[in-house]
Amino acid sequence: MTRRELVTLLVWWALTALATHSVVRYRWWIVAGYLLVTAALVALAVTARDDRGAAPAASTGRRAVTGVLGLVALTHLLLAPFSYLPPGGLWTVRAVLAGSALLTGALLLGARTRAAALPVALAGAAGAWALVVTGDPAPRIDVWVILQQAADGLLRGESMYTAEWVGSPGITDAFAYLPWTAVLTAPGRWLAGDVRWALAVLVAVAALCTAALGRWRAPAVAAAALLVLAPGGSTLVEQAWTEPTVLVGLAAWALLVARGGTGAWWAVVPLAVALAAKQHVVVLLPLLATWPRFGVRRTAGAVGGAALLVAPWLLGAPRDFLHDTVRTMLELPPLRFADTLYTAVLNETGVRLPLPVVGVLVVAVLAAAVVALHRRPVGLAGLLTWCATVLMVVNLVNKQAFYNQFWLVGALLLLSVAAAAGVRPDVSAPPPASPARRHRPAGRPAGPPAPSSPSAG
Repeated sequence: MTRRELVTLLVWWALTALATHSVVRYRWWIVAGYLLVTAALVALAVTARDDRGAAPAASTGRRAVTGVLGLVALTHLLLAPFSYLPPGGLWTVRAVLAGSALLTGALLLGARTRAAALPVALAGAAGAWALVVTGDPAPRIDVWVILQQAADGLLRGESMYTAEWVGSPGITDAFAYLPWTAVLTAPGRWLAGDVRWALAVLVAVAALCTAALGRWRAPAVAAAALLVLAPGGSTLVEQAWTEPTVLVGLAAWALLVARGGTGAWWAVVPLAVALAAKQHVVVLLPLLATWPRFGVRRTAGAVGGAALLVAPWLLGAPRDFLHDTVRTMLELPPLRFADTLYTAVLNETGVRLPLPVVGVLVVAVLAAAVVALHRRPVGLAGLLTWCATVLMVVNLVNKQAFYNQFWLVGALLLLSVAAAAGVRPDVSAPPPASPARRHRPAGRPAGPPAPSSPSAG
């Protein structure tokens, strides 16, 4: 692991710790912490470089990874996540996640035990997810009610955009997401009775993509383990927050792009799925179009693919679709306990920022990122860092950004660590054995040296 990757993981840890404590409370100092995280992200983004032909960066050793996992374990023990579980049940979840983080870190220290690290992390996370789903069988949040009933409606061939939700404690007349959020979560309801099982599987699949993106090298395995053991991750699953439907598409996209060749064209498919799941993924499109290794044509192909995926619901009930996915999102009231700049201004001064002001800020940041990417080539890790930075700024000016949106920013940072690990030789692997020296008759000249084989990635 390089020093840059270590800094990225520390920024990720700070972000997830702040986000965990933010549910469900507004504190001005949490917003201040987010601003510091944003400044660190901007610094990481503007200093990113192209990974082709770059000199190897200095390594910090495996103990750095174990140290970050130790921080995560400590965070689980000291910082209680939001939950409807009774205190004893919640402590069990926290202990399982903390113990899994410590054991995973210990396994990553050894070259022979590293292969067991991610299975241990996944097993620990799966145990924690099972505890929150079974311990809170009917969470008091509208998104869970909506996803459950949307899954039932899909089986009956009904559109979620024409439905009304029975028993929802919040929204009752809108499906505020794009349709593939329902499509990707419905199997959890159909097969196991609860959409949250599908969300847990999506997080696990994203973790596997993360490890594969980094060619299963130690930093990538650590990033994948951190994704499933993240502070607050149990709340994400318990509350049925839907960002895993986006992340799994972006993680598969990154994996295919990293493989290059025809894989970059196949990457259009998971990106289209992510675009068809939640609206804010569209903010990343200018960055992907600007990056020459993906480009305008592939980005346009992903947009076209997303349009095809969404078309059955849009054409079936266009007025209802636009009401739910556009008008409802614009008209939702601010969450006064969301820790964003928008709510900080509202809570501290009583001033509600006009929508055009928010739009101008987002466009300005996005334009600056596009210009920076155009002028300074970066690798996939740098691009993912830019994506995380832009989404972080979008969250800060949002009137409703919550733990789940910041969790997605952190997940992109973990993907960037894995992407960086995947383009350099695995220094922790044992060197190949030297071939046996052949006997050469005296006076016979030696042949030319064999060309060195290029490093993987």
